[in-house]
Amino acid sequence: MSTVGQILYTHPEDPEGVGAKITACVEACGECAQVCTVCADACLGEETVADLVACVRTDLDCADMCAVTGRAVSRRTGEEDDVLRLLLEACAEACRKCAEECERHAGEHEHCRLCAEACRRCEQACRELLAAL
Repeated sequence: MSTVGQILYTHPEDPEGVGAKITACVEACGECAQVCTVCADACLGEETVADLVACVRTDLDCADMCAVTGRAVSRRTGEEDDVLRLLLEACAEACRKCAEECERHAGEHEHCRLCAEACRRCEQACRELLAAL
């Protein structure tokens, strides 16, 4: 288990049955934010960068949404479930759109394939936590 997972499990505000989903979501958001940032940078380095403009944009939008969502989900002492639900929905949608865009380029660019996979994992983690709240 990661250090993030360990510290989340020690949190006194661990709602019964939701802790594992919170941990999975926070970790997936962190990974996805990093992967999307790297994918955007890799797209900028490709010879066909003009064909990857939409991919760079969705990568960066997704990275930002994942970073914000991961931080918000980590804060457990407040009762802002309405805001958290909105963030989780927005993050899942950003991940879905980014995955779809990266999948369009996955046959040519390995970084896009890997990014799409990370986005799908994060989308799923957000939706699972959303269902548990």
